[in-house]
Amino acid sequence: MGTDRPRSGEQVILVHIHFPADSIQEDLTEFQELARSAGANVIASIVGTRFVPEPKYFIGTGKAEEIRASVKINKAELVIFNHPLSPTQERNLERLFQCRVLDRTGLILDIFAQRARSFEGKLQVELALLKHLSTRLVRGWTHLERQQGGIGLRGPGETQLETDRRLIRARIQFIIKRLDRVRKQRDQGRRARKKAILPTVALVGYTNAGKSTLFNRLTGADVYVANRLFATLDPTLRRLQLPELGTIILADTVGFIRHLPHDLVQAFRATLEEVSEADLLLHVVDASDEKKLDNIIQVNTVLENIGAQTVPILLVYNKIDLCKDMPVGIEYDIDGKIKDVWVSAYTGAGVKDLQQAMIEFLGKDIVQRSLTLAPEEAELRAKLYNLDAVVSEEITEDGCCHLLIRMPKIVLEKLFN
Repeated sequence: MGTDRPRSGEQVILVHIHFPADSIQEDLTEFQELARSAGANVIASIVGTRFVPEPKYFIGTGKAEEIRASVKINKAELVIFNHPLSPTQERNLERLFQCRVLDRTGLILDIFAQRARSFEGKLQVELALLKHLSTRLVRGWTHLERQQGGIGLRGPGETQLETDRRLIRARIQFIIKRLDRVRKQRDQGRRARKKAILPTVALVGYTNAGKSTLFNRLTGADVYVANRLFATLDPTLRRLQLPELGTIILADTVGFIRHLPHDLVQAFRATLEEVSEADLLLHVVDASDEKKLDNIIQVNTVLENIGAQTVPILLVYNKIDLCKDMPVGIEYDIDGKIKDVWVSAYTGAGVKDLQQAMIEFLGKDIVQRSLTLAPEEAELRAKLYNLDAVVSEEITEDGCCHLLIRMPKIVLEKLFN
């Protein structure tokens, strides 16, 4: 999947420009954390302010000279911008700095390339990387031709100068076909779960909000957890037993981030379909993050992009153990409806309340009805017993089963639709 990594982190300079006219600003602290997540050794962070990007260098000539001097003094190997750069801007900056230049999109793609573990995840990341690299094949200088890996160069296994556009197009088409097969297999699994009439709950949220820790706390699973951005890329599904509701499917998903690269959203569409087809979304929010309200907006934007805006959402404020005087458990609005839930996945505080909130959301309409089944409908009878939905049963003289069933409306609709 990738080329060889350098044995130690690359010497990196970060560039962050503030644009006062932008309604949504990139975050410098998050940018620094992204760079560290990619394995960078950050030796300098250069910040500045502009009203609009400059066509040639993105930044002004004075700031460009400042960065060039810093590259020379610090012997930097890579300069990363916290902004999207055009291929021309990247080439111009590389000629000026005499080192590699990477933009925010390339940085996020690199992190995804490092973290993908499943076959599908690796294919999705490679597809996004190839689409990004296809516009950046030609460089203005040649000392990268034998470059051994590094941030922004992982992925298809070839450096940019060694990759031919025709071969890239062929590889992209090959990956798309492989992903189509994987998507069909995923669809079969999803249809099987629907046939089993199991409600699906998906964990979504900003990256590093604690989704995987909460997933492990709820299911007793052992999903990889780390205090870094994009620790989870590959979706994980587990069964979870809830009182009164029975068995549900809980899905852990990739974290979102502001300005998530479009190619990544497209590449991970098969994975994100688990979100768009769920019955309930648990939107996990880092309660200790000062920018939590902005992060909520960013996640909702991505949910709209993947067509999941109509799925019911329950806000779950996590990491309350890192905050002072935070509430624990369910918070209701003035109408008595659940507003949000406050938990600590790390300590377990409020998790029982979260389970109760899930039961109320998924089982808010409990239906009780009588049902008569003919002898040939034994399979349906078995399903009802597997769902613990049968309150009582009476066998009639003609061999039919007269059942009194009680179950959540959402399960009943899946069963008879």
